[in-house]
Amino acid sequence: MRVLLVDDQEMVRDGLGALLSSAPDIALVGEAGDGVKAIQLARELTPDVVVMDVRMPGMDGLTATGAIVDAGGELGPRVLILTTFDLDEYVYEALARGASGFLLKDAPARDLINAVRVIAAGQALLAPSVTRRLIADVARRRRAGNLRPEAVGSLTARELDVLRQVARGLSNSEIADELVLSEQTIKTHVGRILAKLELRDRTQAVVFAYEHGLAGGE
Repeated sequence: MRVLLVDDQEMVRDGLGALLSSAPDIALVGEAGDGVKAIQLARELTPDVVVMDVRMPGMDGLTATGAIVDAGGELGPRVLILTTFDLDEYVYEALARGASGFLLKDAPARDLINAVRVIAAGQALLAPSVTRRLIADVARRRRAGNLRPEAVGSLTARELDVLRQVARGLSNSEIADELVLSEQTIKTHVGRILAKLELRDRTQAVVFAYEHGLAGGE
């Protein structure tokens, strides 16, 4: 897995870079200290995953994320946003711009390597539970301007069941156990849900579920 690391602090890049390089299945192919350089290197180096900081001088990580995702399309790099608790107001914006997930900077080191693997595999990072609460909170505050009731109506009863489980952060195998279905069937349902709702990945599906009152705890 080819990774591009973006952070404006050199010491942070050194530490995260050493951590990522320690994994036998991860190759750190480049580093950038701002959003403009990140966009350039993403185009030149074609990484699988871009680990992106939010606050940087010049172009911030959110703007860079949108540009990288738009330029790469479905086959382009996937972006993992690094954030902290005091930046939770940026979570929704990051997901809306096409980020595949985000990780809190105070998470254990092993979580970063796992997050890169998950996102490189084409999935979205939905855990830990505190992260889902951040999604819920931001989505709740943004709900008024983003409701699409007609899209909800396009889902079958089974697809709604699967979407609710996705919103809980469950994997396909966990949803299969919960609904007593095969994992392949769940994978098919998830694909149809994303297509019908015109969503990029599971992370955006979680936000959609919270916005439309389909997630538990609403």
